[in-house]
Amino acid sequence: MSLKLTNTLTKRLETFKSIKPGEVSIYCCGVTVYDLCHLGHARSYIVWDVLRRYLISQGSKVTFIQNFTDIDDKILAKAEKENSTMTQVSEKNIKEFHQDMDALGILRPSRMPRATRCLDGIREMIQELEQKGAAYSVEGDVYFAVMQHVDYGKLSNRDLSEQQLNADGRIEREEEARKQHPFDFALWKRAKKGETSFPSPWGQGRPGWHIECSAMVLQELGQTIDIHLGGSDLIFPHHENEIAQSEMATGKKLANYWLHNGMVNVGGQKMSKSLGNFTTIRALLSEGISAMTLRLFILQAHYRKPLDFTKKSIEAASIGWRRLNSALCIGLISHRKLKWPKPSVQEKTIRDLKNNVSNERFSKSCQHFIDALDDDLNTSVAISVLFELSRPLKSLANQIERDVSDLDGEARNLDLHSRWLLLVSLANILGLQPELPLEKNSHQGKMHSDAEIIEAIKERKAAKLSKDFTKADKIRKELKDKGIELIDKKDGLTDWIKK
Repeated sequence: MSLKLTNTLTKRLETFKSIKPGEVSIYCCGVTVYDLCHLGHARSYIVWDVLRRYLISQGSKVTFIQNFTDIDDKILAKAEKENSTMTQVSEKNIKEFHQDMDALGILRPSRMPRATRCLDGIREMIQELEQKGAAYSVEGDVYFAVMQHVDYGKLSNRDLSEQQLNADGRIEREEEARKQHPFDFALWKRAKKGETSFPSPWGQGRPGWHIECSAMVLQELGQTIDIHLGGSDLIFPHHENEIAQSEMATGKKLANYWLHNGMVNVGGQKMSKSLGNFTTIRALLSEGISAMTLRLFILQAHYRKPLDFTKKSIEAASIGWRRLNSALCIGLISHRKLKWPKPSVQEKTIRDLKNNVSNERFSKSCQHFIDALDDDLNTSVAISVLFELSRPLKSLANQIERDVSDLDGEARNLDLHSRWLLLVSLANILGLQPELPLEKNSHQGKMHSDAEIIEAIKERKAAKLSKDFTKADKIRKELKDKGIELIDKKDGLTDWIKK
């Protein structure tokens, strides 16, 4: 395998080599399930979905683990606000998570462990750290002693002596006096009065955020894994703390490769709720942005660079996707007119695909695509290969739309058929799937339902802009009666959830 990846741990571009030949173990930090997923989640999980798809296309057996954090202050606060429970909030948002990820064409992970289902492993790891002198308890709280890990800071290149207090945003001032070092972090938190808690040797409480992932990696994949994934905002303190506690507990390296995607900006500013530029996946899809347009937009930038979301950039991606989609759809909607043979059994790997392409030009295109993804997942260049392959197909699509009888002869059609098969195969590695017109897509009832909701939201927005608030209210009520709750946001977008 010639895949090269930028390893955050070493700060170098390295040739990827898995621990077990032909098998790849991956852990991806998941969401805290207290609300709908946002654009930042879309960016991260789409990128890592491409990595997984590419490894599979290389013939590797990939075990992809992604967790749910279902114990957290934010979940407890949401439960209190909604007069609900931690479990009810978590279950609702896990369902919403799957709906958004499925809409974006993201492959479901091999397994999705939850913190609440890994409590034995969490408690055992904390006890192991205590026995090794790397953790200590104070009045029901248990802390990791960062000074016991000689390499602490190796992922983020941070020197503890140069850090400011409260760097992780989770340290309360009243805790600082109980710690041996200001940057020691909680492995177990004693329960506050009235909040959800679990039994432990240190009393009722719940695990800290960082220990959850360490325990779930160990439970699902073992002591050392191939790749650990996440957003760059997780490098410090979350991933730094994961490394420290895991390596102190097991005595082994946690992960050989650490990959991090860049953050999302909106109009040049960091996306955040406080700035009012925070937007969810659900709201974007409700505005009529197709799932594949969003996917194309994200993959047009290199995963490690910041991604700037603007109206202009998403419109450009929409135009680009319409061009590409028309080419991808040709073989699906025009078999009778083109008389193309049915697709053969899909080749096992992308290199088999390249070797089996009879046309030398297509073989070079396939190699160009492979070279791009081998170069630290350069999806931008890979997409350019798709557009190059699609150009003659787009011209053919225009002829079909005009019902042109002369389609350049059967030989030309067969050449285009080979081009189309290659285009579809390569696009699939990027997770770009043809989006058929709704009227042609009757077998996908769920997508019809979502599309109808989106159309109703657009109609309601138009009514509000024309100050027809009676109509807008009527649409909201009709959706509510069907179990659809609308959530209007400060940025003018609208989320929706199915009750």
